[in-house]
Amino acid sequence: MTVKQLAEKLSLQALSLPEPDREITGGYAGDLLSWVMGRAQSGDAWLTIMTNLNIIAVASLADTACIIIAENSETTEELVQTAAQKGINLLKSEQPVFSLAAQISAFLAEQE
Repeated sequence: MTVKQLAEKLSLQALSLPEPDREITGGYAGDLLSWVMGRAQSGDAWLTIMTNLNIIAVASLADTACIIIAENSETTEELVQTAAQKGINLLKSEQPVFSLAAQISAFLAEQE
């Protein structure tokens, strides 16, 4: 499933979508950035409520397919612009992390 397909299925708001056809191969939920850096896998959809600029660097280092900001956490224009400049897919949802994770897991299982 691509980032664009996931965004459509879950009605996610696309804040930055420079790589809409990036394949999602898994998921990771976490807010402790050092933890995410060491555990998220390349191709994961990363679910977080964090919205500081450091999430862009972590997503780049971990090579996640996208960042999904859950629970309608407040974002800034600077965050959105930085994501676009760095080629990071950045999405947003009002849904809780748990609900998003369950849905993403179900979608990925359907594709196997």
